[in-house]
Amino acid sequence: MKKQWIILLVFAASVLNAHAQYVISNLEELENLKALPQEKVYVHHTGPLMFTGEYLHYAFYCFNARTNRASNVSFVGYVALVDQQGEYIVEQKVRLEEGKSQGDFFINTDVPSGNYKLLGYTQWMKNNGLEQVFQDDLVIINPYQVDQSTLLPDDSEAMVSNQDVSVAQPVDSSVVQLKMEREVFGTRAKVVVNLKNYKGQLGHGNYTIKVQKKSEMEVQPAMNAMAYATNYLDVEGETQKTVGDSIFLPEQRGELLFGKVTDGSGTPVEGADVVVSVPSEEFLLKFATTDSNGNFYTYLRKDYKEDRAVIQIIEDASNLEVSLGKVPNLDVSGLAFGQFYLKPEYTDAIERRSIHNQLENQFFSVKPDSVLLGDPIDPFEGGMAETLYLDDFTRFPTFQETLVEILNYAGYRNNRSGSDYIRIAQDFETFNEEANLFPAIVLIDGVFIPDHERIKDFDARKIASISLVRDQFRMAGEQYQGMMLVKTIEGDFFEDYAPAYGINVPIEKPMQKKNYFKQDYIMENEGNQQIPDYRRILLWEPHVEVEDPDLQFEFYTSDLTGEFEVVLDGFTTYGKPISMYKTIIVKDASQ
Repeated sequence: MKKQWIILLVFAASVLNAHAQYVISNLEELENLKALPQEKVYVHHTGPLMFTGEYLHYAFYCFNARTNRASNVSFVGYVALVDQQGEYIVEQKVRLEEGKSQGDFFINTDVPSGNYKLLGYTQWMKNNGLEQVFQDDLVIINPYQVDQSTLLPDDSEAMVSNQDVSVAQPVDSSVVQLKMEREVFGTRAKVVVNLKNYKGQLGHGNYTIKVQKKSEMEVQPAMNAMAYATNYLDVEGETQKTVGDSIFLPEQRGELLFGKVTDGSGTPVEGADVVVSVPSEEFLLKFATTDSNGNFYTYLRKDYKEDRAVIQIIEDASNLEVSLGKVPNLDVSGLAFGQFYLKPEYTDAIERRSIHNQLENQFFSVKPDSVLLGDPIDPFEGGMAETLYLDDFTRFPTFQETLVEILNYAGYRNNRSGSDYIRIAQDFETFNEEANLFPAIVLIDGVFIPDHERIKDFDARKIASISLVRDQFRMAGEQYQGMMLVKTIEGDFFEDYAPAYGINVPIEKPMQKKNYFKQDYIMENEGNQQIPDYRRILLWEPHVEVEDPDLQFEFYTSDLTGEFEVVLDGFTTYGKPISMYKTIIVKDASQ
């Protein structure tokens, strides 16, 4: 019997067939929702004081709020930067693996000086409001703007020490410790740090390791894991919603993508079959059917490459309109911001740091971070594709002519009751099956083509290859015979594609994980030895798994002198917070 491939969406949040903000209709639904554990998030970052022209790096930890272990509820987490007016300056999406992720964002010169909040959350957490959400103060100084009034006190009497900067962060060195042979180093010197785990399995866990220059200005320190555990000890373990309330859906099966189908008068359309293409060479193809309110939903779980979706109604739907939904932002009107004030004595430090940032950005190309490649996507789900490269054949001007002259198993069929369609011949030698006249699934650069007649005259000189799979498929309740994937030379068909019955829209793509740049003066070539080095962050390892008694890591100092902080911050496997600090001093090697 032939293998059947089914491309469809099974939409459920284990208990819900819901809207983006679902309204709880009865007690049974409420009890099911309350059975799903709430979450809490900790974000370790390279703040709290940032300048425009710098990257803020962060490590994301998501926990089950009932057990304090890594959460398996949400597939996606969010990090946001919010200003004092409640405006979102940045919101980034990160994929979670065992409750962990990482990311960074660049602070552009159009971000004004001010006091900000860094937030960390999942969509599921937003149901319990700001109390559930991770919050930490972040100060941004934009030295290129003239108006610095947001960081200046109201009068001269307010020129006092910034709030509570003398309060030390809680630390715990009873489980793991940081060991170094010395604490004073020259510039561009190698530093070796040993992490000692004295408690065996009790010390196993996941930790963030960073080495960062201490701020020359008085600022409230960033929250560490110990302080976080205390501050968020009593957050709710279940949703606090009740019958009749609307909720944010948990993104358990992947990133939630949803929208609406209406007719020409704006009336919701029930039962419309929708296909979502996320294009690229490794495309995603998802299917959904609208509910009684005209809403459709799908989850994106695989690591797609393009931040774009083509959403189309399969059938002839000239009177229907498709729109993409957006999850509402969290209400941040209740945020309480810290107050950092500029002082005259900070002038030299601000000027030096600004110059150093400009130099670092000037030579950024020789100190690149590398993006980690995600798991590859097999568009054919294990099927054996036959691929023809058109440069190996005589070129024909149109797509239809190319199918006729080159492909043995695929071509256009006349359809008296509608548009002509492409059919891929069945493989009777390999599989025993009944003959059919089903159309093929056809995609160009990952974009699903519902009406094959529209591409008859597509310029075949733009095509690099055509791949065929001769299996049968079922999608949206319909049978298809084979799949054809057309790849263009430029791979950009989706950029100008205008669906007849649908939309071509940008979507928010999760941040890609990176391996962060590590300076190595032993391995560097002689030319790079002459490049200025004003790194404030000497080492950034967002997630380090500790499973042994000893772990050694190393880094090189930069041309900056002064005090640097070596930080180990994270959580054991059992949810115990660990925070460790060591100070090293960097002196000019020539002195």
